[in-house]
Amino acid sequence: MKYFQFKINFKNTLVLGFIYIFGGCFLELNSIQGTNQPLIENHKDLLNGKIKTGADQTESYIPLLSNKNVAIVANQTSVIRNKHLVDTLISRGIKIKKIFAPEHGFRGDAANGEHVKSGKDIKTGLPIISLYGKHVAPTADDLKGIDIVVFDIQDVGVRFYTYLSTLHYVMQSCVQFNKELIVLDRPNPNIHYVDGPILDTAYKSMVGLHPIPLVHGMTLGELAKMIQGEKWIENSEKLKMSVISVTNYTRASKYTLLIPPSPNLPSKESIILYPSLGLFEGTVMSMGRGTEKPFECFGAPWLNSGNYVFKPINIPGKATNPPYLNQDCHGILLSEFASDYLVNFQHVYIEWLVFLNQEYQSYLKTLPAEVREKQPPFFNSFFTKLAGNVELQSQIERGLSPEEIRKSWITGLQQFRKRRQPYLIYPES
Repeated sequence: MKYFQFKINFKNTLVLGFIYIFGGCFLELNSIQGTNQPLIENHKDLLNGKIKTGADQTESYIPLLSNKNVAIVANQTSVIRNKHLVDTLISRGIKIKKIFAPEHGFRGDAANGEHVKSGKDIKTGLPIISLYGKHVAPTADDLKGIDIVVFDIQDVGVRFYTYLSTLHYVMQSCVQFNKELIVLDRPNPNIHYVDGPILDTAYKSMVGLHPIPLVHGMTLGELAKMIQGEKWIENSEKLKMSVISVTNYTRASKYTLLIPPSPNLPSKESIILYPSLGLFEGTVMSMGRGTEKPFECFGAPWLNSGNYVFKPINIPGKATNPPYLNQDCHGILLSEFASDYLVNFQHVYIEWLVFLNQEYQSYLKTLPAEVREKQPPFFNSFFTKLAGNVELQSQIERGLSPEEIRKSWITGLQQFRKRRQPYLIYPES
């Protein structure tokens, strides 16, 4: 592979940069305007029922819930077409006793990292217990009187997206307190590729618990099977778990996400770009939090490259004190580049991190020594948790090329692909 200049048309303007282009395929996504509205009305596979999520297949799991006290792990994505799973089950006479909510809350209106409070659901009156912050796993009191737990949350296929960690802790609690678990599976919009460094378990955190790549190419149902099979939870053999798989779905299927999976992933472009731009959370860069284009751009006040200008602001439920609050940031808008996913997305774009680190170091050299000493480093401590190791930061700081960095991942990725094989539910095509 070699570098070449690329052009992105932003309303008849050209933006120049350096990236790799890889051939490949990508799942079709579409943007959404309202929290509970379909992303696109005429998506044939979804609307004619060819692809059915686990939640859609009520005939497969409602009999398992009858006459039992049920707890639901859910958020705004837990829908059966346009109706929430909780409302559907209540209308079918299922005795739901509690709701467990992941990061961003039950209705999905809490900003990234924001404390999610426990409380009551306004519509149903059901108690909501937060599983984010200090309270990540259901306790004995939380599960008192519960017979079975149902997990139904839309994921985006990236290791540091915290819904996977929530699944892990729910599984562990179900083992510990002898509760049955049903996982209602959903498609992964980034299922078509596997890339990035394998997590070093010395750096476990809420944004990474398992020795898997940054982009794992699996659904949460498949990962639940892998967590149990690989004994990544204690006494995993004691867990009574059922996975209701997606029907008529393959790793090459087109699928439309019904609901934005979190407040700052509101569009198909943001979901496509998230595996690469999510790493910027551990740097001095802004990736557009506090704007109308979160995870569709990157920039900073000091950056000279690009011709896209944005100003992060506080947005309730989406961005609280985002990087460079109320400052003009110069950078690059990647929306149109992300739309060309059939050509551009088969890997994580380490190129952007390498390029921006070099730009930042060049910028620092322009500052007087006394000012330069007060500037933050390009990477912050969160980067190691996101990357899952200390090596990636070291590689970039030592000046390794993106190609050299990717070569260092090859063995780990090959081993992971082999290790995950027994747990895969969906064929390649």
